[in-house]
Amino acid sequence: MHSKILVVDDERDVVDLIGFNLKAAGYDVETADTGLEALNKARSILPDLIILDLMLPELDGTAVCEILRKLPSTAAIPVLMLTACSSAAAKVVAVKAGVDDFMTKPFSPIDLVHRVGQVLEMRNPLLTIEGETV
Repeated sequence: MHSKILVVDDERDVVDLIGFNLKAAGYDVETADTGLEALNKARSILPDLIILDLMLPELDGTAVCEILRKLPSTAAIPVLMLTACSSAAAKVVAVKAGVDDFMTKPFSPIDLVHRVGQVLEMRNPLLTIEGETV
């Protein structure tokens, strides 16, 4: 079973780049363009991970993350914030909102896919050795 990733960004080029690379790495990808759409999709598809932009229409990424953390159905979904805002203050606000990881734009797609794997592994720390779960 492939992990489902919800990619939330209002820049179509960024969504396409992330989606292409995650699909190539074997992930199932859903997308959302706004904060409200992100909340609705997160509640309906219950993704394994959410990649969330900070600056979004309707609700910003911080507000989306805070709401996700308050809802029992989405509280445990890991959130990786991917944003052009690289200030220390933005990172502190993101962490306080409940973000699990933080990356800045511009980003390397290879690094992003690697980081996604790390975040998912932290969520499910079972090791697989030669096809067997340990």
